[in-house]
Amino acid sequence: MSTGLAPRVRRASHLARRFFGALVPGGPSPADEAWVGEILGADLFAVWNTMPGHDRRHSVGVARRAQAGLARTNEAGDSRWIAAALAHDIGKLDAGLGVFGRVVATLLRGALGRTRTDRWVDRRGMRGKFGRYLQHGPLGGDRIRALGGPEPVARWAAAHHDWNTWEGTGIPPAVVTVLDAADDD
Repeated sequence: MSTGLAPRVRRASHLARRFFGALVPGGPSPADEAWVGEILGADLFAVWNTMPGHDRRHSVGVARRAQAGLARTNEAGDSRWIAAALAHDIGKLDAGLGVFGRVVATLLRGALGRTRTDRWVDRRGMRGKFGRYLQHGPLGGDRIRALGGPEPVARWAAAHHDWNTWEGTGIPPAVVTVLDAADDD
């Protein structure tokens, strides 16, 4: 991944779209929810279904974009990758933050840095909530494993925000590229 202005602008644009999308009430359609249930299985779907509506809508969008992107690869039809797209943000449940709390956490990460905010994950109160939100990837991976979810799904949830760890996930590079692009739209 390159450094510089372009990735920062892309990230800021992604965060702005997520923020305004989160202000729209409601979850995915019943048809989309049924599709998710088929892919995730009962236990993971039950937890996924407790995510706020905007997070569930986002994950369905990511999964649909991933499905379209994977159709052009040798990994087309492998439901593990669609499940990974659907469950990638499940760790956000551990934070218990609303939309505006998430904004504050993201701004604090930018202002104080990752080293400092990563230490907050085990704290109590708001600082702990911010820390858990900022560490939702690894927490989501742990949650998926605890539910008996597929290991590649847990690995993607844990790594999806840290491109330095992608190679060690064992997920095919073509799949990583598709999953990352699908989440950035």
